[in-house]
Amino acid sequence: MAFVLRKPFAISTCLKQLPKTAASTTRTFHSSSKPLNFHSKATPSTTTLTKSRNAFQQSFRRFYQSPAQAPSPSGPLAQRLLYGAAIVGGTVVATNLIFNRETREDGGMPPFERQFLNETFLHTGLGVGIIGVAAHALHRSGWSYRLMTMNPWVVMGVGLAASIGTMYGTFATDSENFIQKYALWGGFNLAQAAILSPLMFMQPALLARAGLYTVAMMGSIAFVGATAKQEKYLYLGGPLLAGVAIVAVSGFAPLVLPVTAARTLMWSERIWLYGGLAVFGGFTLYDTQKILQHARMSERGLVKRDVVNESISLELDFLNIFIRMVQILGMRNQRK
Repeated sequence: MAFVLRKPFAISTCLKQLPKTAASTTRTFHSSSKPLNFHSKATPSTTTLTKSRNAFQQSFRRFYQSPAQAPSPSGPLAQRLLYGAAIVGGTVVATNLIFNRETREDGGMPPFERQFLNETFLHTGLGVGIIGVAAHALHRSGWSYRLMTMNPWVVMGVGLAASIGTMYGTFATDSENFIQKYALWGGFNLAQAAILSPLMFMQPALLARAGLYTVAMMGSIAFVGATAKQEKYLYLGGPLLAGVAIVAVSGFAPLVLPVTAARTLMWSERIWLYGGLAVFGGFTLYDTQKILQHARMSERGLVKRDVVNESISLELDFLNIFIRMVQILGMRNQRK
């Protein structure tokens, strides 16, 4: 459901945030009409202004004439890892304090629930990894260029048909039929990779930041859902479906509204971006508690144990949040 109601031209919208070519953005001191002369004539004046100007020129000259020193590879990497750990840890703690003041009263998570949840998240991470590797391989093969030249309606129709077909085929396959189950699951991931491969046009640093923020957001919300009371957030299913319908309608707004309705289009874009983040964040919370409920039902023999089906919902939550993170970060870079 979450994938079907996704904004149809989200990838092309994200690609609008691509930076211009390096030739148009690179600024050097040699591009000015008048050559810069950093060598100033010595003057007998010893005023404070003259001393400051000479000191500035000397430091400026040393900066441009001295050979560039390679930065320490461990410094920036360690700093980024520290920032990433602080973001993830701070988000988990803050979200838990705000949304999860009432924890479980049954003595904590039983081993079978923990195992079921761990296997589900393992399949989710594996699926996201397959999507990323396949999207990168398709992009390098030239698939992204061919995809961008196709009719967007054809791309949307074929992409939805492949995604929905493989997704419901995976749902309908028995968990004991491993070969067919994982083949359809792999086809579902490849269909997502084929649609998302144009995102590889974006800067790798931007994609990495969007992935980090998505992991932090989903990890903190999933932690809240896993440590909350049983079935505390399962009532969110109905409101979230209504919310995703509103987000989908806002996504179709550019197709039906005239270009002159700039304010309406601006608000529809904000609803799709930030409202979508809230909705799919809520879906992450709902899906986590639904996974634990299915774990208890499978332990009692009411349903079959199937972590592959459970992981697809979390994959869709991740992709929808990740796309919006990419677009938000791209818009921020464009404003700079």
